[in-house]
Amino acid sequence: MPATTTLTARALLLDMDSTIVNSEAVVERCWRRWAAEQGLDAEEVLKVVHGRQGWATMAALLPDRPMELNLADNRRMLAQETADTDGVVPVPGAPAFMEAISRLPHALVTSADVPLSDARMRAAGLAMPVVRITAECVSASKPDPEGFLKGAAELGHRPEDCIVFEDSEAGILAGRAAGMRVVGVGDRAAAFAPTAHVRDLTQVRVEARADGVIALHIAA
Repeated sequence: MPATTTLTARALLLDMDSTIVNSEAVVERCWRRWAAEQGLDAEEVLKVVHGRQGWATMAALLPDRPMELNLADNRRMLAQETADTDGVVPVPGAPAFMEAISRLPHALVTSADVPLSDARMRAAGLAMPVVRITAECVSASKPDPEGFLKGAAELGHRPEDCIVFEDSEAGILAGRAAGMRVVGVGDRAAAFAPTAHVRDLTQVRVEARADGVIALHIAA
């Protein structure tokens, strides 16, 4: 029988892109266009775009560029990404996973803004969590832990009682900086030492215990 790891928590904090929603095609299209505009190698750009807000990615790639240009490009790209949902689908296992946690304490913690998160969750056919921390809610982008700490506070749980689901280096670093355990989702996450790693959400079984504990049974 395959080995199973069990993690327990009282609340779950979920990244969106590449964690529960597969939006890789849109992200790649938009960032390849931006890379071409800037004369940058698209493959190198795509290595660092995941997990951060767009302006933070731009600042990392072009450290001498005025921030007002990054913010303007970020607004333009958010509008492009919101309008482009071609190829946006749920990560395998996400519909069943979201149904399993629908009555349990959980929040979306995403670098997307409200319109983009609305568009992608709708395109993927996933219900929006009641608690949602978006780009508008924070002053700092992942890997800063602000978003995850705000999500835990809104749910009324201590950071050490929360488990984060993330796919990116920036997100995993943010979860760890918040004092939380992290389940890494997808191939990219494996390189960044999450607490546990899954290929997708078909490997996670949720058990809601009578004492309010959420048990996550993670198949190897």
